[in-house]
Amino acid sequence: MKISVEKGQEKGFLPDGRHTVEITDIQEGQSEHQNVPFFAARMENEDGFVTQRFYTSPAAMPILLSLYAAVGIHPEAGKDLDTKQLLGKRVTVEIGEHSYADPATGNERSIKQATGFRTA
Repeated sequence: MKISVEKGQEKGFLPDGRHTVEITDIQEGQSEHQNVPFFAARMENEDGFVTQRFYTSPAAMPILLSLYAAVGIHPEAGKDLDTKQLLGKRVTVEIGEHSYADPATGNERSIKQATGFRTA
């Protein structure tokens, strides 16, 4: 079996702490259990990467808007935001572990996450 490795995949996860990163990829999807739309932003630098999901539900909107503000995009009421606007933007993020109960199994899972978005 041959497994292709694309550019950037050889990097590991960013270590915990504050990092300046570039948003290099956006993938769209829906959550596995409640079908909430999200986009996943790959954020990376020379030290590694993290992929962070941003849900588009009303409850998650403050987090989403803080990301856009940190990269210098200021939303206006009545105008849609385009995730493609984020590509190539730089931002500082706080990387850390987040634990949660898996809805399907109830088992505890841990993931790396990016929070605390600030202008780079």
